[in-house]
Amino acid sequence: MARTPKTDLTREEKKARADAAEQEALLREVDDAVRQGDFESFATSYGKPLLGVLIAGLAAFGGYLWWDNQNEQKMEAQSEALVVALDQLEAGNNAAALEKLNGMEGEGTAVISAKLLRAGLASEAGNDAEAVKLFGEVADDESAPKVMRDMALLRRVTLQYDDLEPAEVIAALKPLATPGEPLFASAGEIVAHAYLAQGKRAEAGALFGQIARAEGTPEGTRSRVLNMAGILGVDAVDDVEKLLDSQRVDPQAEARQPAAE
Repeated sequence: MARTPKTDLTREEKKARADAAEQEALLREVDDAVRQGDFESFATSYGKPLLGVLIAGLAAFGGYLWWDNQNEQKMEAQSEALVVALDQLEAGNNAAALEKLNGMEGEGTAVISAKLLRAGLASEAGNDAEAVKLFGEVADDESAPKVMRDMALLRRVTLQYDDLEPAEVIAALKPLATPGEPLFASAGEIVAHAYLAQGKRAEAGALFGQIARAEGTPEGTRSRVLNMAGILGVDAVDDVEKLLDSQRVDPQAEARQPAAE
């Protein structure tokens, strides 16, 4: 017959369990006290420096937000000024546009665009020295977008062409006179003429031919370089029929032209 499990504890067993529970509670209190003491010690030693770091961090973040807001407002103002200047130019008020453009200072694409417009106006007014200076500043500005730097370089070299040695022209524009570059046709035509000035007819003819075959070459430029390539003995016409179609005059359009008096 199985024995019934013993559930009643003896007096000694009850006392032992009570002592163990009391010791466990005491150890927990001591541990909590130690932890509390460690925290108070940590707070006393490092609390103020950490608070200072936190305050400094919040101040720096707030300063950045203020700077970003101010910078954004400045860029918006510059963009608005550029739009006003463009409207003035479109209306033919060059003097008013130039006054607005001259007032744009600082950094950003709008300011760089304003400098390019100022250079263009200077060139149009016959002030090539001022135009060369402004185009040079944009060309050397590493913060400017590449397309703007390249355009400024091309315009600067074009204005200085007669004062530069052919080798200088080639060295400056050869990176742009590469098939696939956005300004290939314009830069390539100038470089080809510089080759001619050096007596390098083969190099000039080959480059004129590349420009003629390149997609995106303006038709006016294509016609010029085709003639130059032909003079230099380079056949740059891949599709004769297409070329003839592009140059064929529409009889109906010609008939609509007013008769010469």
